[in-house]
Amino acid sequence: MTQALNGYVKVGDGPRKVLAMSGWFGSANDWQPLVPALDTDAFTYVFFDYRGYGRSRERDGAFTFDEAAHDVLALADHLGWDRFSLIGHSMGGVAIQRVLLAARGRIDRMAGVCAVPACGSRMDETRLAAFRTAVDDIEKRAAIIAFSTGNRLAPRWSAHMARESQRVSRADAFAGYLPHWAASDFSADVMGNATPVKLFIGEHDPTLTTDVMNRTWLAWYPRASVETLANAGHYPMYEVPVALATALENWLKQA
Repeated sequence: MTQALNGYVKVGDGPRKVLAMSGWFGSANDWQPLVPALDTDAFTYVFFDYRGYGRSRERDGAFTFDEAAHDVLALADHLGWDRFSLIGHSMGGVAIQRVLLAARGRIDRMAGVCAVPACGSRMDETRLAAFRTAVDDIEKRAAIIAFSTGNRLAPRWSAHMARESQRVSRADAFAGYLPHWAASDFSADVMGNATPVKLFIGEHDPTLTTDVMNRTWLAWYPRASVETLANAGHYPMYEVPVALATALENWLKQA
């Protein structure tokens, strides 16, 4: 019996293998603005969709990152990837670390793009309840997106992103992943991990700042470093796609 696999988008046919995991509001489509700048001779990229999202929208599940890690490794096995690198945006930062813990030495390096650390976003119940309202309230989604990019971009763009997030994800999946990135903490499990890690943050991201990276990722991963992307908030793949693609590949090519 053939194992069911998550949906994905594959770009390139190069020898360096990279799998990217999107954020709470996103899908595999988030990475498309980078494609014209990617070195598809050097890299093979797979842009992954979680259960309940994008090309995996109709795939039921528990909507946890342990489940997502299992799905990633099943896909990697299907693709014949023994070793590969990971990119995670926002909640995808939590997701790639769950893959790392499940992968038993298969991960070359990791890149976090405005990436939530292993302690989660440390939301208290009041803030978590406010985020839960975004499951059914598209205006709340737009407000969160606007805030996360520094309230400096056209409101029509934030509204568009909110509508797209509602279109590409199921409400039960959107709600299901929330507590696992917002209020979980598995930092003790990654403490001292020697995997090379690069964190890319947006200069206008109000939440995932250099200080937060220093107190979390850099405290737990001895081979981690941070780079700030100018003129970007929480969505650099849309705000500065060529700069992000260049910075990512400069890092990944060191493997």
